[in-house]
Amino acid sequence: MAKRLFSFLFIGILLMSCTDEDKRAAEQVKEQQKKQKVFESINNNWRFNTNPTNPTSEKLIATWTAWRDLLREMSQKPQSSISAFQKKAKILSDRVLELPKNIPIAYNKPQVKSRIAVLATKINSINLFINLDDIPAQKVNALVADINLELHGLQNQLDKIDRKAAVPKEQGEADMIRMLDTARAIPDKGFKAEDITPTQQPNPVFPKPATGILNKDKKASN
Repeated sequence: MAKRLFSFLFIGILLMSCTDEDKRAAEQVKEQQKKQKVFESINNNWRFNTNPTNPTSEKLIATWTAWRDLLREMSQKPQSSISAFQKKAKILSDRVLELPKNIPIAYNKPQVKSRIAVLATKINSINLFINLDDIPAQKVNALVADINLELHGLQNQLDKIDRKAAVPKEQGEADMIRMLDTARAIPDKGFKAEDITPTQQPNPVFPKPATGILNKDKKASN
């Protein structure tokens, strides 16, 4: 009787153990399927528009190292796994931080810096979300679309600066600028009272009256 009871107990424990293992296995399969869906979703939407949209952007690829490096990294899409996307997101965050450090002088303007700051925020957000345990694929995909818009806006801003610089000045504007520059070049030291020398005028000379005439007038009056 004791042996039979022990056998029933052993079988019950074994069945419970198998059930727990089955549950864990099922949960692992479910988790893998979820991760696979996240990977497929991100993989299908990870497309950055890195082609230059105007001559200015194309020109800066050759002269602005940070801009060239960022576009090159964005054009190289990860393929193998979520971890590959995580590594790429980290690299993009590092690359975008280099942009504001060495902006070419002609484009080092507040409006360009503002565009870069927004672009950096979007890229850093991707790096944050894609490294979460529960990755929000929809947010990552939405950020990819936003980044493409920001890339386009930044390139338009750069091109706008070149087009504005190329506009010919109105007639007379160039002469006015030269006049202003010349006026600025003359030092304004002011004048001191002692520096002003009055014009020297000769003392007036009045002719002396004739002596004879005066004597004659005196006799006449007497």
